[in-house]
Amino acid sequence: MRKHFLFIFLAAITANVVHSQARGSRVGYIDMEFILQNVPNYAEASMQLEQKAQKWKQDIEAKKVEINKIKDALKAEKALLTKGLIEEREAEIKFLEDEMLDFQQQRFGANGDLINQKALLVKPIQDQVFTIVQDIAESKKYDFIFDKSSDLTMLFAARQFDISDQVLRVLNRTEKREQLTKKQQADLDEKERKEDAIDSNPQLADRQKALEEKQAARDKIIADRKLEQENKKKEFEERRQKILDDRAAKKNGTVSANSSKENTAEASKVAPSEKEVAKTTAEDAQKKQADLKAKILEDKKKDLEARRKAVEDRRLQILKERDSIKKSKEKN
Repeated sequence: MRKHFLFIFLAAITANVVHSQARGSRVGYIDMEFILQNVPNYAEASMQLEQKAQKWKQDIEAKKVEINKIKDALKAEKALLTKGLIEEREAEIKFLEDEMLDFQQQRFGANGDLINQKALLVKPIQDQVFTIVQDIAESKKYDFIFDKSSDLTMLFAARQFDISDQVLRVLNRTEKREQLTKKQQADLDEKERKEDAIDSNPQLADRQKALEEKQAARDKIIADRKLEQENKKKEFEERRQKILDDRAAKKNGTVSANSSKENTAEASKVAPSEKEVAKTTAEDAQKKQADLKAKILEDKKKDLEARRKAVEDRRLQILKERDSIKKSKEKN
C-alpha cells in the first residue's frame, strides 16, 4: 500500500514538472525599497521618524559632552581632592555613562524604538504588497515572484520582469478612490483597464512608449518654434519702440539734426530688416512643418514595420507551440 501511494505521489510530481516545462515557468520580481519610497504616507512618516532619530543622536552627543566635562574637571582637581571625593566623582561619572548607554540601547538597539517604529511603518504596506502580489500572480499566471531588495541574491534582473510599478499602482488606487466622485471613479476604472492591458502585453507597452516618445518630440518642436517666434516678436517690438522714442524725442526738439539723420537712416535700415525677419520666420515655419511631416511619416513607417514583425513573431511562436504539442502527443 505504501509503495502504491509513493508511486502515485511521484507520478503527480513528474506530471507537474512536465506541464511546467511544456508551458514555461513565468518569473517576476518586485523592488520593495522602490515601492516604499513612492508611497506618500510612508515617505512622510519615515521623514518624521528620521527627524526624531536625529534628535535622539543630539541628546546622546550632549550627554557625552557633559560626561567629558566632568572627567576633565576631575582630572584637573584630582590632586586637591580627598580619596572619598574622588570615588564619589568617579561613581557619578560611571552612573552617567551607564545612563547614556541605556538611552542609546533603548533608542538604537536591536529592539530599540527606531527599529520598532520602522517595523510599524513598514508592516501595513508589506501586508498590502503581499496581497497585491498574490492577486497579480494568480491573474497573470506567475510561477515565482521575488523581492529584489531582500536577502535573495539576484545577479541579474531584466527590467521587463519587474512588476513593482503594477504593485505600486494598485497600492495607490485605494487612497485615490476614497476621494473621487462616481464619474471620476468610472474614468479611473477605464484608465486602469488600459494600464492593465499594457502590462499584460509587452508589445502593446512598447508601442505605447513609442507613441509617448513621438508626442514628446512633437511637443518639443512646437515649444521651440513658439519660443523662437516670441523672441523675434520681442526683438521687433524693441526696435519699433526705439524708433518711436527717437521720433518723439525729435518732435520735442531734444535731439540734434545729426541725430535725426542717424535715426532716419536707422529707421530705413530697420524697415527692411523687419520684412526680412517676417520672411525668415515664415520660411522657418514651413521648413519645420515639412520636417515634422517627414518625421511623422517615418515614425508611422517604423511603427508599421514593428507591427508586421510582431505579427510574424507571434505566428512563428504559435507554429512552434503547435509543433511542440504535436510531438508531445506523438510521444504519448
